[in-house]
Amino acid sequence: MSRTTSGIPTTRCCGVASSTGSSRVGGLRVAAARPLRRSRFSPRSGAYLRDNKADLAEGGDDEGVVKRVNGEAGKAAAKAELARQELESFLQRQSLAASSTGKDVLSRIQSPVAAEMQEQTDGLRNIVGERHPLLSAASEHLFQAGGKRVRPLIAVLVAKATRKLYGLDDVTSEHIRLAMITEMIHTASLVHDDVLDDCELRRGNSTVHSLYGTRVAVLAGDFLFAQSSWFLANLNNLEVIKLISQVIADFADGEIAQASSLFDVDMTVDKYLDKSFYKTASLIAASCRSAAVFSDCTEGEKSLMYDYGCNLGLAFQIVDDILDFTQTEEELGKPQGQDLASGNITAPAILVLNDGNERLRHLLKEDRLRSEGSLQEAMRLVFENDGIEKAKDLARHHGNLALQSLEVLPECEEKGSLKLMVEYVLERIN
Repeated sequence: MSRTTSGIPTTRCCGVASSTGSSRVGGLRVAAARPLRRSRFSPRSGAYLRDNKADLAEGGDDEGVVKRVNGEAGKAAAKAELARQELESFLQRQSLAASSTGKDVLSRIQSPVAAEMQEQTDGLRNIVGERHPLLSAASEHLFQAGGKRVRPLIAVLVAKATRKLYGLDDVTSEHIRLAMITEMIHTASLVHDDVLDDCELRRGNSTVHSLYGTRVAVLAGDFLFAQSSWFLANLNNLEVIKLISQVIADFADGEIAQASSLFDVDMTVDKYLDKSFYKTASLIAASCRSAAVFSDCTEGEKSLMYDYGCNLGLAFQIVDDILDFTQTEEELGKPQGQDLASGNITAPAILVLNDGNERLRHLLKEDRLRSEGSLQEAMRLVFENDGIEKAKDLARHHGNLALQSLEVLPECEEKGSLKLMVEYVLERIN
């Protein structure tokens, strides 16, 4: 759950925020990231101040003037160096993501762990068993439905990167089973989501709900949750069992929170992030920490991996919510603005409402988008009042926090892929 520290909203990510400071993102005051050793987003100003002082001392006659100029120039040099480092970092990351898109980028991200991913994919094909042919057929359909396997990929990358903290290059069988469990839980949640939303298509394929009916779809989701729980128990690690079990409860909390907040024009960003955590970030965060658990990491290292997954998951959900406004029906696979039309008020609209836009408030609270043209007007108000840009800033904020959490890892291919995963998520809004 979120909490408030000195009036500053913070999220569930362990290392996301502290009460030591804040900054403004998209018009929203957010807590500053907790310092993690020396951040690569921080200026390394000391050396530049020393160089600048030497240069000034050589050419100055008036000592007082030199000291004053030195102080002013030193501050300017520090700011310039910070700006240079941030720009350089941004350009380097963008060049990685810009050279290819979509499947090509995911292929590059996966390349350091291709063998491990194939192992978990093969395991998924055999995991459902043959006791219930109809449920097995439904589950097999799900695993062959063109999913990107992003969540198990993140878990395996974290597993291999954290093993390298201790000079090890391989992953354990527990890591592979964790990746499989992660995908099963995610897939089960999608089946239930499709029933709740009455979706006919998922990933461009017919849903279990549309092929086999609601009853079988609900049972298929339950079946996968049960199978994942069985495999989870057999990992014989109480910390991981608690982490992953909480995720399943979080899914339900997220759905209930969403259903109880339809057309809620008083929704805060803090509550929105809580809901996004439950629905999306919780699983990614828990699987990242669990991977670090099986790598025998320290508590600090485990917390940082949790923070990476949490902030990556929040950025992912914010980006998804932005795309509901910006992509076409063909790109989305559903009508543009469907979330808003159904009363699910997300980051772009929340940020405009929080700025006091009374017309948007009326359309959502009083009219509930029932009158002709009201949805189009509401979406136009979000665009015209910079709701999209503010939401992009919020997504980038969490993306940057995710990147900071990776500083603890050694330089390796897997760390590079985890960085590129952040760029892959954010590139969708560019």
